[in-house]
Amino acid sequence: MGIKKITSACYAERAGARKRLLFSTIFLLFCSPVFAQSTFKVLAFYSNTVERDHVVFKRDALKYFARLAEKKHFTFDSTTHWSDMNEEKLRDYQVVMWINDFPQNPAQRAVFEKYMESGGGWLGFHVAAYNDRYTKWPWYLAFLGGGVFHMNNWPPLPVQLIVDNRKHPVTHRMPAVYRAPANEWYTWEPSPRLNKDVTVLVTLDPVNYPLGIKDQIRGGDTPVVWTNNKYNMLYMNMGHGSHIFTSDLQNKMFGDAILWLGRKNK
Repeated sequence: MGIKKITSACYAERAGARKRLLFSTIFLLFCSPVFAQSTFKVLAFYSNTVERDHVVFKRDALKYFARLAEKKHFTFDSTTHWSDMNEEKLRDYQVVMWINDFPQNPAQRAVFEKYMESGGGWLGFHVAAYNDRYTKWPWYLAFLGGGVFHMNNWPPLPVQLIVDNRKHPVTHRMPAVYRAPANEWYTWEPSPRLNKDVTVLVTLDPVNYPLGIKDQIRGGDTPVVWTNNKYNMLYMNMGHGSHIFTSDLQNKMFGDAILWLGRKNK
């Protein structure tokens, strides 16, 4: 009789332990910070038929953001199919990223305009902002702050950058000045800083001038990271070659950039 009572008590204790374990598991799944916060989805567009150094940057960018997405619990998808720049596809994504190209098709451009005017997010790197008299996309020029591509340095070189705004979520972990890895740096005419809707976050330090050997940037105002406050967007001039992601410090800014855009648009 005593053995039966002890056995029944053991079974009851085990059943209670299983229930407590199940409750703890459910709590951790649904109440922990990881799962309590809504995730966001990023769709990155890129091309493989562009300048070689831009393809190399694409390779490193895909690896970096895929790892970051796993760590920070957001979805990171990528595609070479610019035909995915359509309303049905973009409806599922909070942020669009252009790694090393931009849409040439008028229909795709129109979809992107509507997406951004409706509150979508955008992160563009380097050549994604390239525009000149042949681009023929006035909406995009205004979206970028009004600056037309003017010139670049050559060859790609490391530079000293000034962080203009250290209170912004994108740059809040950056020092006032830092050394950026080798890149081909673009200048713009007029400077996006002159646009009242633009907030410049990072600028090429004038101590770098003259910058370049074959092609030189000799002076002027050269913003390299900025946002147009009329949109949920951010442009970063980094994006040429294999050195861009070699700086842990600069990588923090890349990570904070995508998290800022995604969380703004949850």
